[in-house]
Amino acid sequence: MKMDKVAGSGNDEFYTPKYAIEPILKYIPKGSKVWCPFDTERSLFYKILVEHGCEVMVSHIESGTDFLLAEQTKEHEKWCDYIVSNPPYSLKAEVFDRLFKIGKPFAMLVGVVGLFESQKRYTMFKENTFEIMYFNKRISYFKDYNDEKPSMNPPFSSVYLCSRMLPQQIVFEDVTKK
Repeated sequence: MKMDKVAGSGNDEFYTPKYAIEPILKYIPKGSKVWCPFDTERSLFYKILVEHGCEVMVSHIESGTDFLLAEQTKEHEKWCDYIVSNPPYSLKAEVFDRLFKIGKPFAMLVGVVGLFESQKRYTMFKENTFEIMYFNKRISYFKDYNDEKPSMNPPFSSVYLCSRMLPQQIVFEDVTKK
């Protein structure tokens, strides 16, 4: 099920609340160079990672950088230690394929429904090293940064799907919605 259909909108651009970013911070050393390929400087990923002491580079399709095009992201790939974001839900298969090809440690916040439910994705995950961070609560998302509270409550759980970031294949983290 595509997030855009669940949300009843024409796109799947949804923003992550602070409480959903905080659990991944303990796995990103201060001083790391982090690329957020689906974010702008308005993003809470950007703001919180900077506060955490990381050097952060953002890119976004609207500013002319398409994560799925290798020729547009070569410098980003060389520069970063980690890649962290909330990718477009409808492109999760393409995003993970690209991330595994880049080979950098990554953490992507995605809906767990349908994650492994195609032969292509099943094979991709079977052939690559990855970890999953599960939460005790569902994540609610923002449709607009001006909202005071998250406005999108998807009918599925979200997880961080990571590669070479977590200490074991499955990690459980508690979040406190604020």
